[in-house]
Amino acid sequence: MHTSQDLRMAEAVRLDAVSKTYGRGDSQVAALRGLSMSFAGGTFTAVMGPSGSGKSTFLHCAAGLVQPTSGKVTVGGTELAGLDDTQLTKLRRDRIGFIFQSFNLLPALTVMQNITLPLQLAGQRPDKALIRNVVQRVGLNERLGHLPAQLSGGQQQRVAIARALVTRPAVVFADEPTGALDTRTAASVLALLRESVDTAGQTLVMVTHDPVAASYADRVVFLADGAFAGELHRPTADAVAARMTRLGAWEDDTQRQNSQMPTGGRY
Repeated sequence: MHTSQDLRMAEAVRLDAVSKTYGRGDSQVAALRGLSMSFAGGTFTAVMGPSGSGKSTFLHCAAGLVQPTSGKVTVGGTELAGLDDTQLTKLRRDRIGFIFQSFNLLPALTVMQNITLPLQLAGQRPDKALIRNVVQRVGLNERLGHLPAQLSGGQQQRVAIARALVTRPAVVFADEPTGALDTRTAASVLALLRESVDTAGQTLVMVTHDPVAASYADRVVFLADGAFAGELHRPTADAVAARMTRLGAWEDDTQRQNSQMPTGGRY
């Protein structure tokens, strides 16, 4: 059994020269351009960048939900490209948690059933104490018997967060996990995510647009135009906001330069 210290020493996720393109010919769009980065075990990283910078594509490639056009993704020492569909599904089920921006809840299941579904699919016995703690921290105690259609968008987001945490995955990928939440609930959820890293040694990679959310992380990685554009360690909300402001201006300059290239030259 791995200890929290073992997990912290390991490299949890690694991307080597990962590119992802969509479309063909003149309509081809490069979402990622030779992206290389790594995430140590037991760390919390926020990923930020202007709209269209490739954040969500990066997250989906890193989690094995989308196959890169080129390059290599490794999770916990396992190269994803070497796995067949069954092996990849098992790895995602057993070792990866994903908090979807679109929630991805099953409409016919109650809140509690949605939360515990990954445990049932994996044949794991529910940790009732953990489930109670997570449910309380995300503020769902009074909603456990409700169906998703009876919940607000923010409540559905909280269900998605709880579902990703109760399996205690080694790595949690989160796509704008606080985007639909009010300020107080967002702070509680971010504290819970921070705690999952500090006490359980989990690795958290979170895409966000919010400098306050990013300030909970150990490191902020910035993307622009599908490529690495810098990072901050021990970030503050003010420092993140300032970097994002400069990054937005840099992105505008890059787009202007690319718009002057011949058709297809950008890619």
